[in-house]
Amino acid sequence: MSDQYTNNENNAVNEEMSADNYRVVLCGANAYEKKYYFNNKFDKIPENIKEELHIICVLFTEEVGGVFTIGFTPYGELEMDTQMEEGDLLYDEIGAELLKKEIRRKKADMFRALSIYFKVTFLHQDAAALLEEDEEEDE
Repeated sequence: MSDQYTNNENNAVNEEMSADNYRVVLCGANAYEKKYYFNNKFDKIPENIKEELHIICVLFTEEVGGVFTIGFTPYGELEMDTQMEEGDLLYDEIGAELLKKEIRRKKADMFRALSIYFKVTFLHQDAAALLEEDEEEDE
């Protein structure tokens, strides 16, 4: 992880992404500003998960550039998004899609747990039912 990135918990990754009201941003990194953002509403997530998210976001933007965020849909599904500034010739669109697929594959368990956490904490869904549903999907 690069030391160039500063942890920026109070400012949005960028104005465009913070204006999206259909999606709750969990965290993100901005290669242009060398900043990392973590949404304070998720402070109760264990520190080791926060650190893992920090590493994922920063390494993603170090590798492909642009702005990368991890957030939740209104239904609680975790999604990753990446954007680039207009005219950014260094941004790797193909690499971004491949890296998102690799992250989703390698971190599937963590992402599934974060999705359940979001559904229980913010959408007030039944934890037991969600865990049972998750176990059925694993079979």
